[in-house]
Amino acid sequence: MKSATSGTVFRACDIDKSFPGVQALWAVDFDLRAGEVHALVGENGAGKSTLMSIIAGVQKPDSGQMCLYEQQYEPNGRADAEAHGIRMVMQELHLISNLSVAENIFIEKLPNRFGIIDYDKLNGAAREIMKQVGLGDIDPDVPVRLLGVGQQQMVEIAAGLSRRCRILVLDEPTASLTDREIELLFTQIRKLKAEGVGIIYISHRIEEVIRIADRVTVLRDGKVISTNPTSELSVSDIIRMMVGRDLEHEQLRHSSKVGQAALRVVGLTRGRKVRDVSFEVRRGEILGVAGLMGSGRTETMRAVFGADRPDSGEIYLYGASKPVRIRSPRDAVRNGIALLTEDRKEQGLLSALAVRVNISLTRLRDVSRFGWMDISKERAVAGKYIDALSVRCSSVEQAVGELSGGNQQKVVIAKWLYRDCDVLIFDEPTRGIDVGTKFEIYHMLAELAEKGKAVIVVSSDTKELMAVCDRIMVMSAGRVAATFDRGEWSQEKIMAAAFSEYVGV
Repeated sequence: MKSATSGTVFRACDIDKSFPGVQALWAVDFDLRAGEVHALVGENGAGKSTLMSIIAGVQKPDSGQMCLYEQQYEPNGRADAEAHGIRMVMQELHLISNLSVAENIFIEKLPNRFGIIDYDKLNGAAREIMKQVGLGDIDPDVPVRLLGVGQQQMVEIAAGLSRRCRILVLDEPTASLTDREIELLFTQIRKLKAEGVGIIYISHRIEEVIRIADRVTVLRDGKVISTNPTSELSVSDIIRMMVGRDLEHEQLRHSSKVGQAALRVVGLTRGRKVRDVSFEVRRGEILGVAGLMGSGRTETMRAVFGADRPDSGEIYLYGASKPVRIRSPRDAVRNGIALLTEDRKEQGLLSALAVRVNISLTRLRDVSRFGWMDISKERAVAGKYIDALSVRCSSVEQAVGELSGGNQQKVVIAKWLYRDCDVLIFDEPTRGIDVGTKFEIYHMLAELAEKGKAVIVVSSDTKELMAVCDRIMVMSAGRVAATFDRGEWSQEKIMAAAFSEYVGV
């Protein structure tokens, strides 16, 4: 990829940063040129987000120096960094849920007359930027809390793109996006490059990095392993430097013994988001669920889990001839159904509490005696899953909100593994997780199926689904558009089905 660079705009030298019990960065050097995309990659806990937080003024380094346009740069908070022209779109959403989409996009500069917000002007400006990122069909006046996580991610990106800046930091911007939204984002990135904006791009999706970045810096355990032009690297080169070893890319899913239907859904309907959906998943099987953003994937799983009340439909479990009534998540869990939500921050974790507490939540009776918590047993349980999933934390007592996004996701997975449900629904299980850990998650899903569990994986990554699943169900505009067995699918067939209810294919 050719770069329209014109000199170094930012440089960090010998940056160190530590937290209690953890050395996050070791003498890190990093620079950015005008009009280039400089990708920063590494496993969870490698130090990527810490370095970006320092650049964006959210944290201060313990030592080292930074220069912005050859001038010493020591931001006194995020607002100061933004005043210097540095904007950051973070992996974790920072939207105000009760405000509208338009208000969130222009929260720092709401158009007004005599102190009264000009909503016609605000919504008009919002519509223009929303069209650029694929949100043109959404009312800018709608409260952002009513949108799905992927759509909220696009609102966050739209807000970042709406503000003029000299340096834009994008932290896992495509984690919740489908291929179409990713292409729209890349179009905007190319426009910013042409305007001379320097872009720091953090992503676990290495193929995206190869496509969009001019240079790549690899971090491992808080240290810079290499910085190279993208043209000199392959996907396997980057992965090898990230994880310190080769990863096999062989077929991840092999034939297994499939048993009776563990979950059968008939005619599930909830408004226009879930329309007459029927499917089943059997013991020993991994069923993938594909579709565009807003296709009804997440809404269907929430209705199955009792998080949203369906208008109609029946759910059958474990071969029973009578449907089961699931009116709440508690009912679902009692019937052996688990849901790992796509929004771990708001729906999957108690961020202020310790890792051990978050893992044991689903089986408190097993770590208590006579109504009193058995802390030593709870610590032992948490330690087991921390080791099994390679969760990077200082101890089981560390607040889960202090962990990186990928390690938070592992804690959510650990919570449901500890519950030992027979039907496991994973909604975007590898969102924000590094490539090394992704393979660990893939093998874990296969092991669960081998043990006779029924596994459902909802993902925006069609390659991921094709690698790990036995069947793939494609949703489009709230309906089941197609279901493919292994050997029948292709990316083209899956995408055609995903668009079918929108374009009449």
